[in-house]
Amino acid sequence: NRLAGAAGGRKGPPTERKRMPISQAREVILELELERMLETIDLKKEAVTAVEESGIVFIDEIDKICSSRDFMSRSADASAEGVQRDLLPLIEGTTINTKFGNVNTDYILFVASGAFHAVKPSDMLPELQGRLPIRVELNGLTEDDLYKILTEPIANLVRQQVELIATEGVKLSFEDEAIREIARMAALLNKTIENIGARRLHTVMERIMEKISFEAAEMDEGDEIVVNKELVQDRLGDVLVASDLSRYIL
Repeated sequence: NRLAGAAGGRKGPPTERKRMPISQAREVILELELERMLETIDLKKEAVTAVEESGIVFIDEIDKICSSRDFMSRSADASAEGVQRDLLPLIEGTTINTKFGNVNTDYILFVASGAFHAVKPSDMLPELQGRLPIRVELNGLTEDDLYKILTEPIANLVRQQVELIATEGVKLSFEDEAIREIARMAALLNKTIENIGARRLHTVMERIMEKISFEAAEMDEGDEIVVNKELVQDRLGDVLVASDLSRYIL
């Protein structure tokens, strides 16, 4: 009855009485009360105000819209400058028309990042550099950083491989020394070939798991595979040799 009365007291489409357990009725009453409390609040206006006063916009890989000053082709350079000029008024401060209303970007914090391997931050438009005044250079990932990436996240790369092999009914485990060796190899390859950061862990892990993945499909359910330090070194030994030769190939 209270449920029907709460619903019936509100303006809207006609309601009907229903009999339901208390556990279900509590959820329905909660939704009705939340709707009643939010009737006097303009959520869209509150959201626009929150964005204008406390909004943060992160622009990743901004180096992809930069072209080197020494680059011979002007077509790509003109295209990159066009994108930068489109971003410039947003970062400087302007009013954008959205489906939720006008949003003023004067007080929104813009944070940009990029690897800047082929270009430099100074290759950006001078006006854009002036609107991004604070510049911070990050250090490359060390062996300890890569080890933390492999162990600390809940759905880390090691656990993903364990769960993937578990679908074949095979138990896969990594010794701590093996994980340390994976991190060491990844850091070494980043130094000797090209520093691609944590993406290197994917290529290293794929090299280790390539043969294991095929063998697991033919193994009996309940079998166990242990990845140790020696196995990691065996699978990645030829990669290090190839990397030593790659620097001499034009």
